[in-house]
Amino acid sequence: MPGTQITLKSNADGLLLQGYRWLPETQPKAILLLAHGMAEHAGRYARFAAALNAAGYAVYAFDHRGHGLTAEGGHGLTAEGGHGLTAGNAELGHAAPRDGWNRMVADLIQAAGFARAEHPGKPLLLFGHSMGSFMAQRFIELQGGLLQGCVLCASNGKPPAIAVLGKLIARLERLRCGARGTSKVIDAMGFGAFNKKFAPNRTEYDWLSRDTAEVDKYIADPFCGFSLDTQFWIDFLDGLDDMSQPAEQARIPKALPLLVIGGKHDPVSAGTRGLLQLLQAYATAGLNRVEHIFYDDARHELLNENNRDQVTADIIGFLDRCLIPQP
Repeated sequence: MPGTQITLKSNADGLLLQGYRWLPETQPKAILLLAHGMAEHAGRYARFAAALNAAGYAVYAFDHRGHGLTAEGGHGLTAEGGHGLTAGNAELGHAAPRDGWNRMVADLIQAAGFARAEHPGKPLLLFGHSMGSFMAQRFIELQGGLLQGCVLCASNGKPPAIAVLGKLIARLERLRCGARGTSKVIDAMGFGAFNKKFAPNRTEYDWLSRDTAEVDKYIADPFCGFSLDTQFWIDFLDGLDDMSQPAEQARIPKALPLLVIGGKHDPVSAGTRGLLQLLQAYATAGLNRVEHIFYDDARHELLNENNRDQVTADIIGFLDRCLIPQP
């Protein structure tokens, strides 16, 4: 079934968050809140939502601030979850004048309350992809008790050394370009560096998936692949540092079921090396219901990979297990 559009006024600053609600044909057994990745949007998850609906889950997802229809103010909506306008609004890539990362996380927690209010008493689960997985990591530190399970897709652990350098460069680039300016230097350190691992390259986004049709769809989408302003990067990188502290990870409920999934050729996690560090950190924090699946040859966007049907089935299997009462 096509998603329906929903709007949520952010408690952080009144920003209108634009999103989607996908409902199964019968009463849902649980709710899945979805957090999309950087420089993309929630409408790209309609296929995944359809599979979840068929398994009995209601699905909710909002375009994060600075992304998709939230950045465009909600104009030009289409019922199928597409976009009826062109990119170019100055808000695309801009989260907030300051504290954008924490506002994004607060928006996600607020969205959880919105979804729960529409389905009282139903279990709530969280799925986060890439940047959305980092938001999910912070969510479970702050409000993990709201959830019955969480999936971290294409995530990473403690920020690598290049991220520390990136924090300094982002601040220097803010002086040069302004807080609302974008930086080719920062872009090259991020997405550009990821793609180098797949040379010779067919496109600038070969690192996303082995499925060339999915990569081409990403490139053709005006709400994908845009640059983020320097203030976004500063807030984001500072947020990654904060959430990776052992004291913060220790706040996660010890019995919260977690599934960590990644591609063995995903440059974001350095081929899952960062995910191994995350798993060790969670073990040290005392989490006792953590599972992981690493997929051979897969790249970053597991839901758009050649083996996406298997990935989707694995996720649904995990979600179903989360709903089984524990002794």
